[in-house]
Amino acid sequence: MTRTAGVDEAGRGCLAGPVVAAAVILPESFVLPGLNDSKQVKEELRYELSVSIKQQARAYSIGVAWPGEIDRVNILQATFLAMSRAVMHLRIEPVHLFIDGNKTIPPHALPELSHRVMQRAIIGGDATVACISAASIIAKTFRDTLMKSLAKRYPGYGFERHKGYGTKAHLQAILQQGPSAMHRMTFRGVTEKKQKTGTSAAWLPGISQ
Repeated sequence: MTRTAGVDEAGRGCLAGPVVAAAVILPESFVLPGLNDSKQVKEELRYELSVSIKQQARAYSIGVAWPGEIDRVNILQATFLAMSRAVMHLRIEPVHLFIDGNKTIPPHALPELSHRVMQRAIIGGDATVACISAASIIAKTFRDTLMKSLAKRYPGYGFERHKGYGTKAHLQAILQQGPSAMHRMTFRGVTEKKQKTGTSAAWLPGISQ
């Protein structure tokens, strides 16, 4: 039986919220009509697909790297951290990893498994490789739901609408309120607003799902 896990992330380019990665091992036979890169799938279908993927997958897992971690190690390394957490928490140990993009997870981020798993980076894999598309859907729907929840804890920023991306309304809210504990202080668009407002933030510890 297949032990190939697709891996993808969501939220890498946001100004607020965590970067979320998912790893999914699909069976050899599955029925997921409309499966595609999450960015190409309407929200309602994304959530329907996420339910179907979870029902049909041999295994799936989610990894999260929070803003404090992103600021400490930079967004690329935090993305690797989220991906490694997702992979390491799969209930079935993968033999192959298909990762969306042009980079594989470096050994330092996946120390317990890097010598036992083969990795392949696939540019555009979220639209062409089913297990990566599935990971894209799982990561995106999990993160969107999380950002809606965080909007209640950090009101006034509109997280439920833009999910942390740097929209005009989001930038204006940062300018008016200052950044929250969910903002990435090292990101352009937040740093400038922090300097203007003088606001500081306390960080939540990193966790994995």
